[in-house]
Amino acid sequence: MFISFEGIDGSGKTTQARLLAETLRGEGREVVLTREPGGSDGAELIRRLLVEGGAERWSAETEILLFNAARRDHLERTIRPALDRGAVVITDRFADSTRVYQGATRGDLTEAVETLHGLMIGIEPDRSFVIDIDPAEGLARGAARGGIEDRFESMGLGFQHKLRDGFADLARAHPGRVRLIDGRGTPDQVASRVRAAL
Repeated sequence: MFISFEGIDGSGKTTQARLLAETLRGEGREVVLTREPGGSDGAELIRRLLVEGGAERWSAETEILLFNAARRDHLERTIRPALDRGAVVITDRFADSTRVYQGATRGDLTEAVETLHGLMIGIEPDRSFVIDIDPAEGLARGAARGGIEDRFESMGLGFQHKLRDGFADLARAHPGRVRLIDGRGTPDQVASRVRAAL
């Protein structure tokens, strides 16, 4: 099974991906926990270009190309081999993030995102969980976390609100695959909602 976690910056998706991986491993399943951008050597190199630096570093169009290059390497070297041997793959972000971050919120680039996805990636997760929280809380979590991977957070609260709306629209458009999960409460409370939806 191929599972993705999505959401705005600071939503807790990384924590939830890890908790689900731990639960499934405890049940005896082989689980590959990975992330985007990244998840393979080549994709991790591209990650630094995307998540570090100033907000104006790349246009949305350039980001789409970089994300797809990273995703293709991730798919070839990590995701497909794991799925082929019967493992569960859990990724912290996949193509839905590109659909929302670049396709829907920074211009009308949905057609470009979908065309490149069809040409270069061609698969969707079996289930995608969008962890939904208040954008102000997400930004506060990101600020508390610190670090240099804050390029998208630096685009401000208004951008985070657009992202939240974009993920909610995505869940409505793909109810068979995407589940909107209430991100309020303790990590364990959120994890129980994820497990129930799975």
